[in-house]
Amino acid sequence: MTIQDLKSQNLILFEVISGSKSFGLDTPTSDTDIKGVFYLPKEKFYGLDYIPQVANETNDEVYYEIGRFVELLLKNNPNILEILATPEDCILYKHPLMERLRLEDFLSKLCKDTFAGYAVTQIKKARGLKKKIVNPMAKEKKSLLDFCYILQGYVSIPLRQWLNERNYQQERCGLINLSNSRDMFALFYDVEGNLGYKGIIQKESSNEVSLSSIPKGEAPVVYLSCNKDGYSKYCKEYTEYWNWIDKRNEDRYQTNQQHGKNYDSKNMMHTIRLLQTAEQILSTGKLNIRVLNRAELLAIKSGEKEYDELLRLADQLIISIDNYYKTSILPDYPDEKKGLETLIDIRKSLYS
Repeated sequence: MTIQDLKSQNLILFEVISGSKSFGLDTPTSDTDIKGVFYLPKEKFYGLDYIPQVANETNDEVYYEIGRFVELLLKNNPNILEILATPEDCILYKHPLMERLRLEDFLSKLCKDTFAGYAVTQIKKARGLKKKIVNPMAKEKKSLLDFCYILQGYVSIPLRQWLNERNYQQERCGLINLSNSRDMFALFYDVEGNLGYKGIIQKESSNEVSLSSIPKGEAPVVYLSCNKDGYSKYCKEYTEYWNWIDKRNEDRYQTNQQHGKNYDSKNMMHTIRLLQTAEQILSTGKLNIRVLNRAELLAIKSGEKEYDELLRLADQLIISIDNYYKTSILPDYPDEKKGLETLIDIRKSLYS
């Protein structure tokens, strides 16, 4: 089922302009995001072909089946509550049955976890993104050899350096485990290349060193330490970094580079907005998504604020949210029974 199917079959119950335009944070370059609610034709709803969500390819138009919409309202999902709280000037269509879903019936203290919890997740994400921006990784991937070191007296030197200084080949090295020593090996070298040593690694992508059979009486040349934990951490960060490079929004990245603050400014703007929204819900018991501090938030988006300053603001908001949570008049959770009764009544009206 496509969005066009929803429209041609008159299945849409609610349709709004969401995102920056509904928040009052749009600029001339802002996209128009559309969100909505629909119901399924009776045969699909009563059959096996339940469809909870329909979206376009770019995911900037998303419609939720009425049951899924109520389910997420009961979980105090920020995106879904914000759809229900859309200002009148951003509502494109509203079926009379949608009047039965009242925002005040769903707001609860759970918003502390959903709004503020999501914002904290975004702060962690922003910290990780800042690390990627500040510390770019070379495209050529390191191998396990780069995490091996030769012990010489009281110091260690990189394995590659040690091999180069002696004009040795790693393929002619042989290793055996040292008992009671984690990731420590005795290294032997086959000058003639006829002892059948397996080398330190079999191939550049190896995650483990190779062990060899050593002739009896052969003396080790040196001892080798392999930092396998460091290599595993590097491989994870390498994969994350180059996946980010492949998938990043190039326009946003260039904007972040231009303002020179080394963080995703748009992400941080929405993080602060979410925390301020959580504070509003818990302090007033209401949700108004049209922001009153447009200039402040757009200044964050344009990179006018320092990263550490934004983290301090976030910490202050989290403390404020915790304090308002203790005195909030909101219920701990939405009234699930009432929400389900409303959903059933809406379905009965649709399918009667």
